[in-house]
Amino acid sequence: MVPSPRRSLDPSDQVRRWYENELGWATVPGNPVRLPLGLRFDVLDMPAEAGRSALRHLAPGSPVAVQGDRMRLLVAAGSTEELPGLLDWLEWGTLALDLRATGEGGLMDAPLPPGSGSTGARPPSVRSDALRGAAVWLRPPEPGCEVEVSLPTLSALGGSGDAPDLVRLLDTVATRCHRLRLWRACAQPLALP
Repeated sequence: MVPSPRRSLDPSDQVRRWYENELGWATVPGNPVRLPLGLRFDVLDMPAEAGRSALRHLAPGSPVAVQGDRMRLLVAAGSTEELPGLLDWLEWGTLALDLRATGEGGLMDAPLPPGSGSTGARPPSVRSDALRGAAVWLRPPEPGCEVEVSLPTLSALGGSGDAPDLVRLLDTVATRCHRLRLWRACAQPLALP
């Protein structure tokens, strides 16, 4: 007797399984697959142009995602609560920066696992998937590794010493966001009456 054909897995089921089984991360029901924030990590969301300069402040295992023209840096859970005070302390608190932090209660689109793609035939480039609007990993998390030890944290609040410093990361990102805002403002033609 020939077994009946199996139905193919929905791509979102494969993505969900990778997060839950390979990484041990929670996902939220629904499509697209989303990751709850505030449990294992919070997210700093910024223009990708500004985020590139922050990569040097991250540990090699620190996950970084890209979606469209936005970069998402994973930071230690609870960091979002500290950011307004840190921005004020760094004297960035009064400026409008294209920088958002999301923590407990927030959601992040789950980037496609490394090597997967919408076509399934071959892995697409990070750039092409990101430009199409799919969230992709620029630096993916590694299965079997605890992501928390590689995330930026406030050193004074019990960081392991190996984790990147959240203050330096935030200062770099705020500086780049501000410079990007100034550059864009200068690139606009003057409005004459």
